[in-house]
Amino acid sequence: MIERSHPNTKTARHTAAPPRRHAGARTLALAAVLAGSAALTQAAGTVGSSLPENFPVIEDASLGRPVIGFGAAGPLQRTPVIFLHGNNDTPYPTACSRYGNAQAFAQHLANSGWALSELWGLGYQGDQCNLAADQTQRSRIGHSNQANVPDLRRFVAAVLAYTGASKVDIVAHSLGVTLAREWMRQDGAHHQVRRFVAVDGPNRGIINCSPSPLNYFQAASQGGFTPASEVCQELGSPNTPFLKRLNAADEAGWYQPREITPRPRVLVIRNTDASFVYMPLQDGFIPPVPAIDSLGQPTDFSRSASLKGAREIGLSGQGAYDPLLRTGHIGIFNSPQTWDLTVEFLSGHGR
Repeated sequence: MIERSHPNTKTARHTAAPPRRHAGARTLALAAVLAGSAALTQAAGTVGSSLPENFPVIEDASLGRPVIGFGAAGPLQRTPVIFLHGNNDTPYPTACSRYGNAQAFAQHLANSGWALSELWGLGYQGDQCNLAADQTQRSRIGHSNQANVPDLRRFVAAVLAYTGASKVDIVAHSLGVTLAREWMRQDGAHHQVRRFVAVDGPNRGIINCSPSPLNYFQAASQGGFTPASEVCQELGSPNTPFLKRLNAADEAGWYQPREITPRPRVLVIRNTDASFVYMPLQDGFIPPVPAIDSLGQPTDFSRSASLKGAREIGLSGQGAYDPLLRTGHIGIFNSPQTWDLTVEFLSGHGR
């Protein structure tokens, strides 16, 4: 199910139905469309799991080794799209990460007309194999927004230089949403982003950081999301210094005329029924935790993914697209509904 909300309500336009055609003409037209679609899919090729050989080597600021990602050489007809995964994920499946949904998402855009040279993914937390030795790294400094801004900064600059584009589009999930926003805030880089798709991002914090003994995410085996962990210091409450600064800066600028303060157009896609990082509800196989922030205060995180001034679409039933844990929070980034809405938005249709 899809719920749509818009910052401004517009009157719907009704168009006349096209004239009816003979069944044979419709059949020929349909065959032409299908043939064109097949040719387009074949021409698009397959999104890979590496960066071009002559693409600049970018060292991961936290891990001390080159970032992973995907991209391809070639001419552009569209704005390049950069995909940003969420916390504890990768841009494509690795030996230690079974998700990597950004690659499948990018493939949907390739099948919809984007060239491989227009599709890029950044793995700003490596292949996740370092988590095998210490699960608490999921909530520590290397997985924070602040630690990964340098990786995104250098990656965007490299994509712009490599492709010759003046702007990028960004499609981000979960932590990738606040990471992109913080990079734009730090660098005043909003003018470098044409359109921004923010999928279930922690813009008002996450539910997993409370000091409650019922918050099992505090356990070392579950990531060590204690109030003192670096990720929780950023995202454990809507009132952390990080989120207050980030949201105040963004909200002050969304209402400025774009000719004065150039900013991307923003589409928020969020879960409305279940998301284990925001709602005190069972999400797939993940049990709920109390709706308490890292300061010990009862807090409603259910609309954390919303952003003022953005077009917003709410989805339900997204756990069907998480093949492992059946969660809405992970499933929404692997959802055909999310993919199609993103194609429509990045193509310039609607607002």
